[in-house]
Amino acid sequence: MVAADRDYYEAMMALGGPEAAALTFPPYCPERWVPLIGEHIRIGRRSTSRALFPEIDLSAPPEDPGVSHIHAVLLAQPDGTWVLVDPGSTNGTSVNGATDPIPLNVPVPVGDGDRIHVGAWTTITLFLEGENRR
Repeated sequence: MVAADRDYYEAMMALGGPEAAALTFPPYCPERWVPLIGEHIRIGRRSTSRALFPEIDLSAPPEDPGVSHIHAVLLAQPDGTWVLVDPGSTNGTSVNGATDPIPLNVPVPVGDGDRIHVGAWTTITLFLEGENRR
């Protein structure tokens, strides 16, 4: 489930940064559900000119300006679990409210109920119980 997360946004704004003052939380941003189908699920913003089409496309309005084109990737493991990798996003990726981002290019195990934070306000909550959704 992809959602605008006010708590995450407020935590990011408290950290400051050169662009923080210009960012405002979107007044309307409905939750979206994206199935985890395939061996890898890219999280980012579509770019037709660069031929980038992430499976979790965060370019729809209201576009989170802190999300890189390929911000993070979920990788299916042979045992049915998932790991999260940040291949080098500009603003980092964190999990479950952590203030420190995950290390670049280091697989981090994630599971049911984990929250992936990207950009200025986007939180992706994993719902993996039940059937293998790959």
